[in-house]
Amino acid sequence: MPVVAVPVPQTAQRQRNPVRRPLQLIQGSLSARRIDRQSPWLASLHRISDGTLAGLGLAVLGLSALTLHWQGQWTQNFQKLETAQRLEHRLQESTAVLEQHHLAMTRKPALLQPTSSEKLIYVNPPAPTPAAGNFSGLLAQVNPRRITAGY
Repeated sequence: MPVVAVPVPQTAQRQRNPVRRPLQLIQGSLSARRIDRQSPWLASLHRISDGTLAGLGLAVLGLSALTLHWQGQWTQNFQKLETAQRLEHRLQESTAVLEQHHLAMTRKPALLQPTSSEKLIYVNPPAPTPAAGNFSGLLAQVNPRRITAGY
């Protein structure tokens, strides 16, 4: 039997030793068309999981945006609270200083003017006005036709 050496064609050699591109394994495993042909239920499960992952990603982005917004609002409100507390403390200190000043003045009666009945001023009370008459007069001035709807 004679043995003859025949050169192998280029296409057959490439099929035996395919050129490995980077990420070829991943691209083949994520191909929905290939899976769809082999098992349709697995392809639909693959699509459902892709949609679920995309939805979860969007939900996480939305919640993180809301969290940042709420943290900013909380920081602003907390700064306002601290400012109000600081102002309240300053007001209490001022009130205490004024009280101390007035108490010190009462201990020194020579600095105060003596009161007498001749120096008192009497003020006449204001004339009583009927409150219902003023209210009905105010309502009479309101024209319901001029009030527009809305705010």
